[in-house]
Amino acid sequence: MTPDDSIAPVHKLSIIIPVYQGAQTLRPLLAEIDAFTQPFQTALGHQAVVSEVLLVDDHGPDGSGDTIRGLAEELDYVRPVWLSRNFGQHAATIAGMASSGGDWIVTMDEDGQHNPSDIGSLLDAALVDQASLVYAEATNAAPHGLFRNATSKVAKWIVKAMMGDASATRYQSFRLMLGEVGRSAAAYAGAGVYLDVALGWVAGDVTTAPVTLRSEGERTSGYSPRRLLSHFWRMVLSSGTRGLRLVSILGALTAVTGIAFAIILAASRLTGGTVPTGWTSTMVVILLTSGLILFSMGVVAEYIGVAVNAAIGKPPYLIVSDPQYGPLGRTRKLHDGTTDRGADSR
Repeated sequence: MTPDDSIAPVHKLSIIIPVYQGAQTLRPLLAEIDAFTQPFQTALGHQAVVSEVLLVDDHGPDGSGDTIRGLAEELDYVRPVWLSRNFGQHAATIAGMASSGGDWIVTMDEDGQHNPSDIGSLLDAALVDQASLVYAEATNAAPHGLFRNATSKVAKWIVKAMMGDASATRYQSFRLMLGEVGRSAAAYAGAGVYLDVALGWVAGDVTTAPVTLRSEGERTSGYSPRRLLSHFWRMVLSSGTRGLRLVSILGALTAVTGIAFAIILAASRLTGGTVPTGWTSTMVVILLTSGLILFSMGVVAEYIGVAVNAAIGKPPYLIVSDPQYGPLGRTRKLHDGTTDRGADSR
């Protein structure tokens, strides 16, 4: 045994934070993370250090870019990642994962509901269970309101049923994964792919670690009901082709129901019973079957759309340089106080 063999290895952690409305919350969050940028020991004695924090600017409405620039100038472990436009939380997270270099990748939200001190618990769970992916398992209700929490559970249950994978109910934006697993998922995930589904393609064992979620404070959520529905639908479409099988099953059940209904009517006629006539029953059957057909065609069309986006090479994200120091940042003030966008001030 060499002297170095007795020294516990230090696990290097890359923290990925997608930023959309982080102007007010990033500094307090980074102040908490700062304590872990020096080597620390987890509850089970594992040595770790946060080697980098990647702040991915997703073009939010509150001037988060200026906050990111300030933090990058003040803290040498902060690495800004600039996107060309708003791509959404999952795409921004994937961009950060692709740009990371740590042994492990931690993803967390910008709003402060995820406590950096829980990172050690995630790492312990990974090493004890030999898992390449660890989800934070909240011991309390998420701070999103009763309706959103309930619909989130239902959505995860639906995806679990469609995927046949119990890990779907564990999905959480606070997660830890092996660096090579995260970077591989970032390399293979195409446009419109749900991040956790992509991780399931390449991750080995998956486990959880208990955490307590904190309040988001006064920060308003960037997710409207329409965006949440879109989020859920993307998760369904990314989960595989079981949705197409459900369409086939739905068509078969409709056909069987129609045959059974016809047999009942024929038997009623042969036994001397009366069969109701009129437009009502006819229209009900037509509307029911046509609705099922249109629904089935819509699901198939959505899958085709996902395939087309992948086939034409639509990127899930695009990383660019800081726009403030590019041509878009080269402005000057005119005498009347307006900005001349075509002038070069550098």
